[in-house]
Amino acid sequence: MPIINSSKTDPNKILPIQYPWAREHYKAGVANNWVPEEISMQRDVEQWKSPTALSETERRLILWNLGFFSTAESLTANNIVLAVYHHITNPEARQYLLRQAFEEAIHTDTFIYCCDTLGLDPDEIYNMYNTIPSIHAKDSFVVDLTRVVFDPHFSTEGTANAQKFVRDLVGFYVIMEGIFFYAGFAMMLALKRQNKMVGIGEQFEFIMRDESLHLAFGCDLINTIRAEDPGIWTADFQAELVALIRRAVELEKAYAYDACPQGLLGINADQFSQYVEYIADRRLDRIGLPKQYGTRNPLPWMSQATDLAKEKNFFETRVTEYQVGAALSWD
Repeated sequence: MPIINSSKTDPNKILPIQYPWAREHYKAGVANNWVPEEISMQRDVEQWKSPTALSETERRLILWNLGFFSTAESLTANNIVLAVYHHITNPEARQYLLRQAFEEAIHTDTFIYCCDTLGLDPDEIYNMYNTIPSIHAKDSFVVDLTRVVFDPHFSTEGTANAQKFVRDLVGFYVIMEGIFFYAGFAMMLALKRQNKMVGIGEQFEFIMRDESLHLAFGCDLINTIRAEDPGIWTADFQAELVALIRRAVELEKAYAYDACPQGLLGINADQFSQYVEYIADRRLDRIGLPKQYGTRNPLPWMSQATDLAKEKNFFETRVTEYQVGAALSWD
């Protein structure tokens, strides 16, 4: 049975497994389970309240990233639950989507936890998608890409409609979760490397590991659809997707300069922008599209954040080896 457009799917019958990769992503997600309240933010609170512990540039960077992620995670969850799940007709892939939806809820809860703990104004944070132009531009771009699949009458049947559905998957898995999140991840982990806002930084590490799995699942889903229906993968459609990803890179670069205009110790907006180009090439290659930038990774330490199998030992307050292993092997 195909992964979309199957009229024979029995949602109660997950065995035999047709797509082992979907089952493996589900199991890796379960092994990566965490909740934000397990991470202490006492030092974060002390630094946030201190008049000297953080520069204005660092405070701006923190607020911008909390503002972007707080709404981006909700957008992603809505897309999974209201659009993608409805059109996937394979039970093990649907099982993973349920797991991903739970993880998006955890991520949303993380930003509630951060705002409550630091005593931030929720109206300011959760309205940044309207008040900060670079955040608004990214959110609007993805919403516009995927608006058609929210039509209750939309169907994935036929080449044109299947292309629209794949466009949605590229919009959320490749662009939103695979590109738009990553300058923000790099900024927050750069702060953590300086021993600043370590609690938030650890939460971003866990989110990034979840997102690596989401991205891997999304790319496998896209590749499976195009393998089962190669007629959708026309030269024009490929060129359209490349152009969308290139536009996304420009929006993410603009956000990098907006959120961190003065740079941090040892790192600046140019490096964040180069990193976005580097990961965009990886995303393009992963779904069979030509690389566009040829940029080397300017932040090799970012790979450690996803490549190393670690979890927080919350009783010993140190990092220990983690059961997921190689499931998180790419950024």
